[in-house]
Amino acid sequence: MKRAIFLDCDGTIIVDKGYLSDPHDVMFEPDAVAGLRAMAASGFALVVVSNQSGIGRGLFPRTAADAVNGRLAEMLLQRGIALAGIYICPHAPDAGCHCRKPQPGLILQASAELDLDINGSFMIGDKQCDLELARNVGATGILLTTGAGAKTEGWARENGFGVCTSLLDAMGCVQKP
Repeated sequence: MKRAIFLDCDGTIIVDKGYLSDPHDVMFEPDAVAGLRAMAASGFALVVVSNQSGIGRGLFPRTAADAVNGRLAEMLLQRGIALAGIYICPHAPDAGCHCRKPQPGLILQASAELDLDINGSFMIGDKQCDLELARNVGATGILLTTGAGAKTEGWARENGFGVCTSLLDAMGCVQKP
């Protein structure tokens, strides 16, 4: 089984533009590419897990989210970074599904399909739900202060989660035993 770094997308890898549905609007957060490159070079499988409630709210179709995710994967591949997978929850917040973060569905699905060691893995994101997801599956949670992360920093520190300023900075937390 391989260790993974599960990653939120909006506000973590790419700039959170709110219900992003146009692939041309994909822009990386500062130091995201360098951080992902270092993580991949360290042997981690990189897996995106993302709530995409814009689909469930009827703001855009699943095909638009797939186009954005395809563009993200393509842009990373052009920079020498391959994602092991992209898993999204397309449901509205009140749908009661098993896949909306902090529920464990996305990571459990990815782990089963990609043969990943969840307990030896990390979940990195910019929201409390990302850290709660890490706790719910037994992974190590790291908060980024990018995106909405600054709003959650105090809570994250009080609850024992690592706090980093970028994905490159997070590589320091990932390398700690």
